[in-house]
Amino acid sequence: MPAILPTETVTQHSAYSLVYNHKHMQAKWVAYNLTYGNTVGGAERSSKFSIDPSISPRTAVTSDYTKTGYDRGHLAPAGDMKFSEQAMSESFYMSNVSPQLPGFNRGIWKKLEEQFRSWAPSSHPVFVVTGPVLTDPIGSPYIGQTCRISVPQRFYKIMLDTASPMRAIAFVLPNNSSTQPLSSFAMSIDEAERITGIDFFPKLNDLQEAKIEKTLLLQQWRFN
Repeated sequence: MPAILPTETVTQHSAYSLVYNHKHMQAKWVAYNLTYGNTVGGAERSSKFSIDPSISPRTAVTSDYTKTGYDRGHLAPAGDMKFSEQAMSESFYMSNVSPQLPGFNRGIWKKLEEQFRSWAPSSHPVFVVTGPVLTDPIGSPYIGQTCRISVPQRFYKIMLDTASPMRAIAFVLPNNSSTQPLSSFAMSIDEAERITGIDFFPKLNDLQEAKIEKTLLLQQWRFN
């Protein structure tokens, strides 16, 4: 789990945890474990978005996105929650979505989600953290009828695999359509931390953290 600031509250669901940012009306980050088994279960996609009953004051509501031109873009994707009906249902909480342009959400972001699933091992969990980059300047446009939701300029997704040899990879992508290869958006954990202002894996020991987070070895990752 990423580092928690004194002003932040962690909300835990059955398959993922998050910190909700009420200023921007979306999660700062969503974190969860991922294995191959999570991606091949029998839970059917819900497609029914709802407020997150665990968060107070409330989250955005689904109508805040209606006719805005933005998708309700999943942070922890439904495709990673197929192992459990409860996890699938919780993935449609409004705390787990951010405004994403359709060409991004249904294009390169979906491709990145599929890439992460292809890396998920069956023998052990990997750790995923994902969310909007809320340190970027947020100006117009905002969306929302009952609240004001910031539209992020960029999104990130990070994976840590603690199996030997330990490896980690980060991606930061602009919130628009792209035909660039996923590898062109890959970066080290340190670089993603500078962009987002988040300490993603503070519980690694200092030696592990220094070794794993400062460099990216693309040859350790097989891209589809």
